[in-house]
Amino acid sequence: MQVIEKRNSLFNSLTQAIFDKEMANFWLQKVNPLWSVKHGLVQIVKKEFVAHDMVSLTLKCNRLVKIGVAGQHHPVIVEIAGRRYERTYSLTQIDEQHLRLTIKKVADGIVSNWFMTESQIGDVFELGQPYGDMQQNIKTPKLIMLAAGSGITPMLSLITAIKQSQQLDKVQVQLLYWVKQRSDAAFIEYFEQVAQQFPNFSYQIFYTQETPNDERLNAEHLALVDDLENSTVYACGPSGFVSTVEQLFEKAPTVLTEAFSLTRDSTAEVGYVNVTLTQSNKVIAIPKGESILVSLEHEGLKPTHGCRMGICNKCVCSKAQGSTRNLLNGSENTEPSQLLKICVNSAQSDLVIDL
Repeated sequence: MQVIEKRNSLFNSLTQAIFDKEMANFWLQKVNPLWSVKHGLVQIVKKEFVAHDMVSLTLKCNRLVKIGVAGQHHPVIVEIAGRRYERTYSLTQIDEQHLRLTIKKVADGIVSNWFMTESQIGDVFELGQPYGDMQQNIKTPKLIMLAAGSGITPMLSLITAIKQSQQLDKVQVQLLYWVKQRSDAAFIEYFEQVAQQFPNFSYQIFYTQETPNDERLNAEHLALVDDLENSTVYACGPSGFVSTVEQLFEKAPTVLTEAFSLTRDSTAEVGYVNVTLTQSNKVIAIPKGESILVSLEHEGLKPTHGCRMGICNKCVCSKAQGSTRNLLNGSENTEPSQLLKICVNSAQSDLVIDL
């Protein structure tokens, strides 16, 4: 009887190992860290610093990684000190098996600091499904690219793809790139090589904190751009930069922008509002003008979120009542029963939301 029970126990263990994906992953990764039956995994095979506080990682992909098209973003999931963190980055495809991930260090940023100082060749982490509309789909004779800071990374991906697809023979591409200091500018050698090889590609870099300093993006820079009415405009940078682009380049037939960080709403009144969370049965006081997501996190709550840029829609919830302001474009929403992206909206009045 004991022999039969032991056999049944062994059989059950083997069956569980075969059909339990988590257990299967555990044993597969003992053999090869990139093997998995369910996760898209990448491994760091090269690490280099390409600018001040900016690191570029070459990643080898397993067969489950879905590589997005140029200009899209990937959720990047890493485990640091036993806790999983998800952030969103733009990646550049090198070949069928390799991607380039470039990350700018953010003050007090747990993930960016880990990549900068602690990540090592051989480390493995997970990539989620790509998303984003800033893709290689240019229907005008000219493409204008505007980047500030680490907003250069999706532009690098797009330029590489446009070059590889031989579109630079028929599409004129102009890159305008703003950084604080010369040490902050990344991929200059690559842009210079492309400019020398393809007459249709040009670039300019503006240094806003050098002596003498260049101006931040303003109306005078429109003089650098020809034929705006027949141009596609792509822009990526902080929310203030993106908002300026949307105002200055509104005459372009297509303007696609992405903001990777949010500026606190300076027009908001000082003070706090009450947010009622219907699922949690809680009422939380949060400051006006600050991202609702950030405010809730400061109160120890952990709402579902992804990109923190208003792109992936993972943080969307229903707003039953209250007034909010979009931190990317300043638009206000006072209508009840509306979907709300809590990562890019601030509270202007007491809110009731379905969280």
